[in-house]
Amino acid sequence: MVGNGSMLEDLNDFIKSNPDARELKRAVAVQMFLKGYKHREIGESIGVSSGFISKWSQIYEQLGVSGLQLGYCGSVGYLDPEQRQAVISWLKHKNYWNLAELQAHIEQEYGVVFDSKQSCYTLFEQAGISWKKTQKRNPKADPALVERKKQEITAWLEAHRQEIISGELVVFFEDACHLLWGDLWGYVWGKTNERIEVPITNERSRQTYYGAVNIYTQQCLIQASETGNSDGTIAFLQYLLSQCPNSRIALIGDGASYHRSQEVKQYLESVNQGLDESNWKITCIRFAPNDPKQNPIEDIWLQAKRFIREYYHLCQSFNVVKFLFELVTHHQTFSFPKLFTYGFFSQSI
Repeated sequence: MVGNGSMLEDLNDFIKSNPDARELKRAVAVQMFLKGYKHREIGESIGVSSGFISKWSQIYEQLGVSGLQLGYCGSVGYLDPEQRQAVISWLKHKNYWNLAELQAHIEQEYGVVFDSKQSCYTLFEQAGISWKKTQKRNPKADPALVERKKQEITAWLEAHRQEIISGELVVFFEDACHLLWGDLWGYVWGKTNERIEVPITNERSRQTYYGAVNIYTQQCLIQASETGNSDGTIAFLQYLLSQCPNSRIALIGDGASYHRSQEVKQYLESVNQGLDESNWKITCIRFAPNDPKQNPIEDIWLQAKRFIREYYHLCQSFNVVKFLFELVTHHQTFSFPKLFTYGFFSQSI
């Protein structure tokens, strides 16, 4: 039996010791109960049932802190078939998942504490839930506007098909990529019992690249820039013109602020001065805002960064990182489904 005078002090020390999440939930529930909180208040605060509070308060009174630890033998180590099916059903009806939450739910509802996390992983698998990397999504994106813009771009390209095929008009999907040394971090293959450590002196070392992929030849061109700004944008436009001296250019890209700056507008006006819109040297077309997935060149950036992560062992300096990035992008030809989102214009088709 734990002495009343030492109860809270004993619990406080245990909580400060950074125990397992399940042990912590038990200890906090007992601590709040001993401080006079009602079961309802405790349940609303940390998400436990009245039975959970009573059970662990009684165990603590009898065994002290040791009774709150995972080694306590009063728990069952397995679920029966009916309980297992109930847990799987519970998982399927949730919108997000957390290992500690699953462990707490099983213990709270069924008094079961698994000896291994593998039992929880098996339940996740049986419920059709797998470990995934989260993906960015801008909540400001407007799907209806994205679809409408896709139709507009597709129609514009189709109207200029003959010019694209003849080479009179060269169309690029354009974007800027900000490469960080920290992009080396990610999932790689390695020995199960060994950590994979990547030597990075400064994870914020950064290089900006402007890039454009030709809708007809599917070749990618890139140019390094100090940063993404008006000067860098104009320099890249000049570079593209030098690569297509006998053709008009159309760039399809996002509406980044440095693409829309006054300096860039003035440069475009000077290049297109005195020409009808149909004969402009450079035509700029924007995707719908807030949804980078519209732009096929985004997939090229992702492929390049994935390649760098696979060869992380070569990246002893940021110069090597940049070299590998340029190696697998500049003047490389790509063929993946998203390149044909807005129509088939490939010279190989």
